[in-house]
Parts: sequence; structure tokens; C-alpha cells
Amino acid sequence: MADAAQAARHVLIAADKFKGSLTAVQVAQRVTAGLHRIAPGVTVESVPVADGGDGTVAAAVAAGFERHEVRVTGPLGEPVTAAYALREGTAVVEMAEASGLQLLPDGVFAPLTSTTYGSGEVIAAALDAGARSIVFGVGGSATTDGGAGMLAALGARFLDAAGEPVGPGGGALAALASADLSSLDPRLADVEIVLASDVDNPLTGPKGAPAVYGPQKGASPDDVAELDAALGHFAKVLAESAGPQALEYAESPGAGAAGGIGYGALVGLGASFRPGIEVMLDVLGFAPALARATLVITGEGSLDEQTLHGKAPAGVAAAARAAGVEVVAVCGRLALDPAALGRAGIRRAYPLTEVEPDVARCIAEAGPILEDVAARIATDYLP
Repeated sequence: MADAAQAARHVLIAADKFKGSLTAVQVAQRVTAGLHRIAPGVTVESVPVADGGDGTVAAAVAAGFERHEVRVTGPLGEPVTAAYALREGTAVVEMAEASGLQLLPDGVFAPLTSTTYGSGEVIAAALDAGARSIVFGVGGSATTDGGAGMLAALGARFLDAAGEPVGPGGGALAALASADLSSLDPRLADVEIVLASDVDNPLTGPKGAPAVYGPQKGASPDDVAELDAALGHFAKVLAESAGPQALEYAESPGAGAAGGIGYGALVGLGASFRPGIEVMLDVLGFAPALARATLVITGEGSLDEQTLHGKAPAGVAAAARAAGVEVVAVCGRLALDPAALGRAGIRRAYPLTEVEPDVARCIAEAGPILEDVAARIATDYLP
């Protein structure tokens, strides 16, 4: 009877990466192994998820998209290899692949001069490959240039008072005298671009890109003030050429995403903003998988207050709750009480640190520990 009950259960694993230890695909593999240790007859399906930040292309590839690689300009101006994903005319572009913090050498930051030029080159490559719609996932950036580099790579011209192109990075935008978006790649006008992000910050101000995210990219208080002023000036100059809506976009949700590249996408590429996890669940085919599920296991490295504000587990749990499917979560670290989890639609969370309190060991041995945690879930939820 137990085997028949297990066979009737259909578990969907829809977890994000455990940053620094396991990819979303590896999380799914380990959870599957742990479940089958206790419940060998249970059906397990996995849809690795991402919220638009680093790991987004990998999640798309796991869902059946084709991985493409291209050599582009990295955040410091050096060549890097970046990947995007493509399937049936839909491209998934992850700005962190070309302009992400993970591309910087250890201990090296360039908050004033790092560029998103390579992200524009990846978008151009996707257009070359025939993309008719682009999901532009932004997050994990090393940059705070308002997307100026990206737009320049796609044909925009940003000139100083001498008629010369301004330098790379957000700091150089203080010298911007004129902006011309009329020479942007004409193919952009016929492509639907969705800005997928888990943050809704404006471009500037106390909640803007420099103030909130600049410090994690190495920006000092003086750098933050300089970048905030430069991005505000960028928006004013764009308004002179692109119209007053350029200033309105600066206040729009998502404009401050990934060092302001959200702003560049909104004002220059005609992108529409949607919460990253909502977009990715659509792209990854989550809905049909959810329809088959009787239990959903989601998770990420740290379940904390940030999780509740647009991160992947919250999006998965919201969709599952709407469908009436029970949700539990796995995580490395848990910083939410049961009431907060319940409000998010998560019945229970299983942190790895409950099994191995030593955080360093927990990170180093995340895979085997996660299998043990998944076995506990099988004992608790799979009769």
C-alpha cells in the first residue's frame, strides 16, 4: 500500500541555487536523491528556477533552451565569454553573464568605471540569432552606469562637450553633454523585451541604485554621491533627446535594477518591467508542471526577509498556493519564523544548518547534507 501511495504522489522541485555551493540543477538532483532514498516509488519532476539574477540562463537551459556563447566586453573592459539561452525565437539574456560581480577578480571593484557594454553585445548576439522576444534578466551586476554601456553597444551615442564619446562607467556620465538614441539597432523596434528583476528601486535617490546597491560593488560614500548625481544628470540629458518620459522612467519600478541597467532598458529598449520570478516561471514551463504536482519543494541558499520581496521561493510558493498545492522549502540558512513562512505560502522550511550547525562545513558539504534533509521531507510528507 505504501508503494501505491508513493506512486500517487507527484513532487515538483522548483528551487533556486544555493549561492556559493550548489546550482539550481544540483539542488534538484540532490533533493531527488534524498526523496528516493525514503520513497523510491514517488514521481519527482524538477523545474530549476531563477529570478532574473545569476543562474537565469542555466535555469533556461535546464528547461530545454539551447545555450549559446559569445565573446563580449566584461565589466572592466576585458573580453569575457558570456552565455544566453534561445528557444523558438525567445532569448533569455542574463546581464550578470557579461557585466556581473562574479567576473571581477577577487577584491577588485570599479564602481565608477565598470561598464554594461557587454550586456548590450549579448543582446545584439541574440538578435543576430533570430530572437523575436527577449527576457532580460538583471541582477548581480558589477556596474552602476544606468545601462549607458549597454545602449552604446547597441548603437546609442553619448558625447561630452567636445563631441567625444564619454568614458565607461557611471562616473563618466557626469561629463555627458548630449545623447542620441536614434541610431539604436533598428531590430529592437520589432522585438518584445521584458525586464525581469527582483527589485523595484528607482534610478536615483535614497532608494536608488547607487545608494542601495553601490556599496556592495565597492562604492564609498563619496562614490555613491558621485554616481547618484551622474545618473540624475544622465536622465536629464536623455530627456532632452528622448523626451520628458526619460525623467518619468527614472522613477519607475525597476529603473534602479542592476546599477540602473533597468533604466537603460526601459527608456532605450522599450522594455516592460515584470517581477523576475513571474517571468521566469512562465518561460520555464512551471504552470503545467505545477498542475501535475501534489507537493512542491522550493528553496534557496538563505530564506530571509529578502526572500519575501520577489525572490524565487516566494514566487513559486505564491503560484502553488493559488493552485492549492502544498509547499515546503529547503535552504542553507533560515531567518524567517513560521508565521512569516506561512504568510508566504510555505508550510515548513528545512535548513541545512539544522543538520550541520557549522556554517563553513555546511557550505562545503551542502550536497550530501541536502540529500539528508530531503530524506527527512520524504519521511514527513510522503506516506
